Amino acid sequence: MELLFQESAPIPTHAMAAMAAVILGGLQLASAKGTTQHRVLGWSWVLLMMYVSVSSFFISSLRLWGAFSPIHLLSVWTLFSLGMAIYHARKGNIRQHKIWMVLLYVLALLVTGVFTLWPGRVMHAVLFGA
Repeated sequence: MELLFQESAPIPTHAMAAMAAVILGGLQLASAKGTTQHRVLGWSWVLLMMYVSVSSFFISSLRLWGAFSPIHLLSVWTLFSLGMAIYHARKGNIRQHKIWMVLLYVLALLVTGVFTLWPGRVMHAVLFGA
């Protein structure tokens, strides 16, 4: 983890929030739905995901379009998807809420997480050594 904390802001907090979101999201998907615990953990997860998405705009190690890369498109999609998931939950459309949340977990965390493990990236060095 030392390598991670040597990185410039917001990379360390972005990575820690993403790791927390992976764990919390997994717990959330496996736990009972509709309970107070589900709502509290869900809002915590949403806040983590918002931080991960917004903080990504301040990370520009891959530059394809100015300071941005395809990962930033995923960040925009994530923020939109969070809004859609919340909207559907508030409207009582739990089926759509579930679809948006599962897509968010898989695409925004797991798929992008694989790309952070690419050789030469910080998280690859953190987990597998330099």
